Amino acid sequence: MTRREWFQISAAPLAPGLRAAEPASLQLEIVRLRLRHTWTTVMSSSEYRDNLHVTYTRDGITARGEGAPIPRYQEDAASARQAAESLRGLIESADPWPFRKLTAEIARRLPGQYAAKAAIDIALVDWLTQRLGVPLYRYLGLDPRDTPVTTFSIGIDTPEITRQKVREAAAFPVLKIKVGLATDEETIAAVRAETSKPLRVDANEGWKDKEEAVRKIHWLESQGVEFVEQPMPAAMLEEARWVRSRVHIPVIADEACLHPEDIPRIAEAYDGVNIKLMKCGGIQAALRMIETARAFGLKVMLGCMIESSIGITAAAHLSPLADYADLDGNLLIANDPYRGVTVEDGKLVLPNRPGLGLIRAN
Repeated sequence: MTRREWFQISAAPLAPGLRAAEPASLQLEIVRLRLRHTWTTVMSSSEYRDNLHVTYTRDGITARGEGAPIPRYQEDAASARQAAESLRGLIESADPWPFRKLTAEIARRLPGQYAAKAAIDIALVDWLTQRLGVPLYRYLGLDPRDTPVTTFSIGIDTPEITRQKVREAAAFPVLKIKVGLATDEETIAAVRAETSKPLRVDANEGWKDKEEAVRKIHWLESQGVEFVEQPMPAAMLEEARWVRSRVHIPVIADEACLHPEDIPRIAEAYDGVNIKLMKCGGIQAALRMIETARAFGLKVMLGCMIESSIGITAAAHLSPLADYADLDGNLLIANDPYRGVTVEDGKLVLPNRPGLGLIRAN
């Protein structure tokens, strides 16, 4: 290259995707998602969930994110919206291309409120990948054919309603059953009265005694259960290690593992981690969790809260990196405002459109 050619190149305008960012607009909306069935776990029972939806618009591109606040961590839709509103000036004025720098500043300014941070992170990544014209999975270098099967979740209910829910989930090859109460045996019996499919079980910290946890898991092993999720309270780490050494199916951490820095602490007590964008703060934090979990030899599960197709599709784009998926939150609601990831024979099918690939539902 001659000196003249070098000066010509260095003086050329930036490529469109690298130009300084123009001002953006941020819209925040609390959306009520109505459940198809009353959703009951050890922790709560509800007919609907209120989530935060974020719309980020710049350069003629509209991107979306979602936050599903978790009451266990003192979050709700109103506080999530307030937290996101406090960042409006930063987000609307910032250049979104160095998005890692921007989200690091958001994390510095906003302690806690991980659902709000997840909504913003998802929207920024959706904008970036739409602007680049590629699906998120392609931006991450992933093969959409590697997506796993997702479970379909059955909440705690009466035996009769449990059997009805199992019949409605006939299209799914693996079911996830919520347990953790004195009625666990009745629940599994109702499921087994309808199907012999493989099951995965989530106790949501419901078993408070380590001997009880071992007894329950030994019984579940005989019922075709592949693994059990969070059998004991998150704080009972030594007890969880004791349980793990006495059972024969994997034990997966959920409430015991929220963020990347939690993984080294829990690695010897569990066989894997359930990673949720709403717990850790979005796509970027979830990717760090996946990499950290692999470094410690742990299985990776991608889970969800009750979410629309915004949050579920964001997580689904990461699913080729996971061993297990429980990404059915959008299938549990009656008024999903978007369409994105779909399910065929239980397998997640990613949209081949730029960004998250969302479209408005009819």
